[in-house]
Amino acid sequence: MIPGSFDYHRPSTIDEAIGLLASHVGDALILAGGHSLIPMMKLRMATPEHLIDIQDIYDLSAISIGANQIDIGATVTQAQLIHSEELADCCPILRETSLQIADPQIRNLGTIGGNVANGDPGNDMPAIMQLLDADYVLQGPDGTRTVKARAYYEAAYFTARSENEILTSIRFTKPAAGHGSSYHKQKRKIGDYATAAAAVMLEVSNGSCTSASIAMTNLADTPLWAEAAANALIGSALDADAIAAAVAAARAITNPASDGRGPAEYRTHLAGIMVKRAIETAHARAG
Repeated sequence: MIPGSFDYHRPSTIDEAIGLLASHVGDALILAGGHSLIPMMKLRMATPEHLIDIQDIYDLSAISIGANQIDIGATVTQAQLIHSEELADCCPILRETSLQIADPQIRNLGTIGGNVANGDPGNDMPAIMQLLDADYVLQGPDGTRTVKARAYYEAAYFTARSENEILTSIRFTKPAAGHGSSYHKQKRKIGDYATAAAAVMLEVSNGSCTSASIAMTNLADTPLWAEAAANALIGSALDADAIAAAVAAARAITNPASDGRGPAEYRTHLAGIMVKRAIETAHARAG
């Protein structure tokens, strides 16, 4: 299908973009890479009268890695995440996840901000940001505020971002040296949304799990941070019983739809398999 008619704007500063958004609040949408928004416009699921393209805002395109914090601009592409050796050294799950998103053509244009901002439950990065306990930086006419990724998603395509705000960057604490992480994703074909996917990050000391985080993709209306599942691992030797307890706790919070990817019962079962594999892989990588 063909999108409805709209006015196209391409600001060069964040203040200009916010001004445009404020002038057309309720009638404007933000365009970054476009791989989530444009298909929705073609299906007339999104019908903006104004499209504000933020790709020319240089300040949103940087990856900053400090001593303790990582800051990723909203227009950083999946390809940038993949090719940043410094980022891969300290937070390898971002590269691992990006490589499982769509295909190279899409990854060259698709942005991390677009992937996390719109609340699509099938997108991969929202669960990763919950895993990392990231903060989303939102900027609007009243200034800047931060929202935890774990509190940002309210329902499918409904988020804590106001209509007059732009997600400008993502911030999180640099993972501890020696941590292990993994993202396991089962899908029907290359480029598809996950049938079920799980992300795990662990820290291990003297054979015991000292820290854990688990999140899941496309198994409910929002990404899922599985706090109880992670707690089942902490203090354990990551033995079979602890992993089984984590898998059971993770499955308990899933609520997938029955669709072309399979019935809900199958997807919940598969979620447990993804969690188990991700735990085992993260454990093998820890240290």
